[in-house]
Amino acid sequence: MVKKNSVLIISLSLCFAFVLFGILNPVKLGEFSSNFLIFAMDYFGWFYILSASAFVIICLYAAFSKYGNIRLGKDTDKPEFSMGSWIAMLFSAGLAISLFFWGVAEPVMHYMTPPVGDGQTPEAAKSAMSLSFFHWGLHSWGTYAIVGLIIAYFHHRKKYPPLINYAFRPLLGDRVNGPIGKLINILTIFAIISGLTTSLGMGAKQMSAGLNYVWDIPNTSVSQILLISILTIMFVTSASIGLDRGIKNLSNFNIILAVVIMVVIFIMGPTKEILQIFVAGTGEYLQNIVGMSLRMEPFLPENTWLSSWTIFYWGWAVSFATFVGLFVARISKGRTIKEFIIGAMLVPTLATIVWYSVFGGSALHFIQNLGETELANQVMDDVTTAFFYFLQYFPFASILIVLTIVSLIIFFVTSADSTVFVLGMLSEETSDPTTKSKVLWGLVIAGVAIALLLSGGLSPLQTVSVAAGLPFTVVMLFMCVSFFKSLRQEVRLQKTNVDKTEDSDSESA
Repeated sequence: MVKKNSVLIISLSLCFAFVLFGILNPVKLGEFSSNFLIFAMDYFGWFYILSASAFVIICLYAAFSKYGNIRLGKDTDKPEFSMGSWIAMLFSAGLAISLFFWGVAEPVMHYMTPPVGDGQTPEAAKSAMSLSFFHWGLHSWGTYAIVGLIIAYFHHRKKYPPLINYAFRPLLGDRVNGPIGKLINILTIFAIISGLTTSLGMGAKQMSAGLNYVWDIPNTSVSQILLISILTIMFVTSASIGLDRGIKNLSNFNIILAVVIMVVIFIMGPTKEILQIFVAGTGEYLQNIVGMSLRMEPFLPENTWLSSWTIFYWGWAVSFATFVGLFVARISKGRTIKEFIIGAMLVPTLATIVWYSVFGGSALHFIQNLGETELANQVMDDVTTAFFYFLQYFPFASILIVLTIVSLIIFFVTSADSTVFVLGMLSEETSDPTTKSKVLWGLVIAGVAIALLLSGGLSPLQTVSVAAGLPFTVVMLFMCVSFFKSLRQEVRLQKTNVDKTEDSDSESA
């Protein structure tokens, strides 16, 4: 029994030890987090840069090569969910909270302190938009998509359990059931928890700041812990209801709510400038994507911009990709590889670019063209209230802020209940985990998020994501090798069967 549950026992033990350490000695955890972040950025930044670009190339090749028409399941399987519900669920499980957190803040921060050149200029504004598109575009969604594609292929088509270790069967054979396979799944669980708690920690800080901003509710560690506790009850309840009634319905509703907020800003805001920013920013992004993808600063050792932004994002994306990929794989049966990549990477990238054009573009227009420097000062002073302060520039601001808080809460719930669903899959080795497992992992996630917030806010959250992302990046690269080995074997077998059929028909004739 212990051997069967070894992955669960070891993973839980590590998580509980981490939570205990964070609660008993939060200062020490914060110091360790800071030192490790510097180490990871200095020595492995190049590895994150190359890997993130590789995942985009691999996704595009898989979609538009001879493998693109292979179905994730039997050749006769049809998709379980409609295209709209499918995209809503994968988007809600992915970057939803982060888009609210950074939608206004990131373009403004790049505008104020760009990586190259002077800030607060038209050139800086143009660069800020393309950098935001870059950080939240193809590279992030490609990292999520490749994990989801590989797991969906092995689970739905090869009928393996929905676990990361089984994606290595073409390379490892039966050893996927041994110590190596268990180590892979332990790394997966740790990466999932670290990636999610980063996003949820940021979401809790932003929601707490929003409640303080609107209703003057104290924004303290106690209030943030209380908020996480309440939200934990909500997302565990949602996960317990089930995939169809819980996660799908919440995701569909919240995508509509987020789109409504965005459309209101688009119509009431600087519509003409938003459209211009969308076109110009997209052009700048596509024109410079290769240079941005491979950008390093070997001759500027004191330049921390790259490590604080791009490299951190790629580490975070890898950590986040574990649960997003596993969840998206679960809901993607019946789609072809090409459909999957278009729906899981290209469509969300376009949607993200539109989002940043509306919110970040409007903020930069107010600051650069209309001289609203107080908005820039507010963003630089407190990133958690940036989005709410921005909404004050529009009619019906109080209504928009309330709708945003509601949307944040639902996105928080859908991301978290997707995660406990996936963690239940991993720990029980099933595609339909029990309620008991979901509740257990919900409590663990809440504990880790609280421990990290107590140890110093965003910095420890960022560090844990980057740290967990480092070993799992290696896992993902070998997953890609295993995936294409299996694809080649399948295509070769299909060709052999076709040749035999043709020879048989010729002999009969």
